[in-house]
Amino acid sequence: MRALRLIFGAFAIVQAIITMDIILGLLGVVVGGMALFNVGCCGANGCETNFDRENNKKEITDVEYEEVVIKK
Repeated sequence: MRALRLIFGAFAIVQAIITMDIILGLLGVVVGGMALFNVGCCGANGCETNFDRENNKKEITDVEYEEVVIKK
């Protein structure tokens, strides 16, 4: 996916230079930058997170609640 974004970004930058279009050039820089710096939310998994599924399998315990009463 990174390579595809890099190709689209480079193509957009080249076309922006040929047609002298600033907006297309900026979009090409954004898409190319996303590929170079590996950022963005693209793909089936969405944004990559540091979520570890093994640590999330903690045993569920009973939670004790304390009622708070406001005195007037």
